[in-house]
Amino acid sequence: MSHATTQHDTDTLTHAELAQFTGDLQRFRHPLNPKVIYSPGVRYVAEKGHAYWLIDAIASYFGSPVMMAAMQQDHRIQSMHFWRLEVTGSKAVLFAEADAGELPFVRQDILFTDFPLDRIDVWAGYDGDVWTLYLPSEH
Repeated sequence: MSHATTQHDTDTLTHAELAQFTGDLQRFRHPLNPKVIYSPGVRYVAEKGHAYWLIDAIASYFGSPVMMAAMQQDHRIQSMHFWRLEVTGSKAVLFAEADAGELPFVRQDILFTDFPLDRIDVWAGYDGDVWTLYLPSEH
């Protein structure tokens, strides 16, 4: 029995692929929020995982009342915080926290997604001018 390779088969995103991204000086500016840039690894996730919506969702919080309130309550969030998308079936939850294991300051339910991984972590760091989104392996 032969197995025909479909376009979707070749587009599968894996955690092992993401671990290959180890840091790069190249950055891409978010088109809707110029205070947000992202790394080649995050761009790869968006392209191969068909998930530019994920970058958009994260970028939409920067400068928002939710983010500003969180920064006032926890000063660590002003310089760095951690985003995670957790996928269960066709639904997902996007959340951000000041540090691992702490209560999230952002939680957004995603009612439908076909994102190919069970989870993805995106870190956000501020350099005094722009926020950079990157994969943990790119730190």
